[in-house]
Amino acid sequence: MDFASLIGFVGGLAMIMLGVFSSGGSLGDIFDIPSIFVTVGGSYFSLWIVAPIEQAIGVWKILGRCFKKYDYGEARTVREMVALSEKARREGILALEDGLDDLDDKFLRSGLRLMVDGHDGAAIRSIMESEMAQVESRHMEWINVVTQWAGFAPGFGMMGTVIGLIGMLNNLEDKSSLGPNMAVALVTTLYGSFLANWLFGPMSQKLQWQNNREMNAKEMILEGVLSIQTGDNPRILATKLLTYLSPKDKKVVEPEVLKD
Repeated sequence: MDFASLIGFVGGLAMIMLGVFSSGGSLGDIFDIPSIFVTVGGSYFSLWIVAPIEQAIGVWKILGRCFKKYDYGEARTVREMVALSEKARREGILALEDGLDDLDDKFLRSGLRLMVDGHDGAAIRSIMESEMAQVESRHMEWINVVTQWAGFAPGFGMMGTVIGLIGMLNNLEDKSSLGPNMAVALVTTLYGSFLANWLFGPMSQKLQWQNNREMNAKEMILEGVLSIQTGDNPRILATKLLTYLSPKDKKVVEPEVLKD
């Protein structure tokens, strides 16, 4: 569970409710079923026009990723690659074939397999970078769907407000209902802002952050594989890979991989 996302979701909702209560209102003042239909339903079905059906349906599962914490194993990978580098220098690159299936990271296994099979550095880089590009492309397709949803929501909020104002203007003879009807009409604008700035906008940014973390981990693996393939000293390899770690992880891992 990504508690940062959970705290942001609950905290944002709490601040909205606090704002309503502190202004003398109630939750009933901002709860309106037709407004939900227009903003949430309308903006969602716009995705069916923009995206393939698989993405329009699957976007709900993608939103769930924002509340999951993923470990990309950067620190573990540094330790594994230093150990592999030391083994390659002692026993040769072909010795790395033993134990490949025991490695958890599929991208690392793939890179080492290319190296063991005798491909040169240029071919290894080309293949691994192509795989990285395809993974990131798939990620960006989903991120763009969520970003587009965030962009549609305010427009449907305004649309719902206009619909409410039309209904209000058609009933001008009832003066006592003008104020309440105006409030309800404006609720849809509020909902559109909620969706864009509290939910889908931040969620798209969290997905982008997750993508960046994964690409950083894969780039580190690529550099490690190429370093082993060229026969770099394990300390050189360790120094290269440590630059990919956060200061906190680097402080822990550095004494282990650069020990004398």
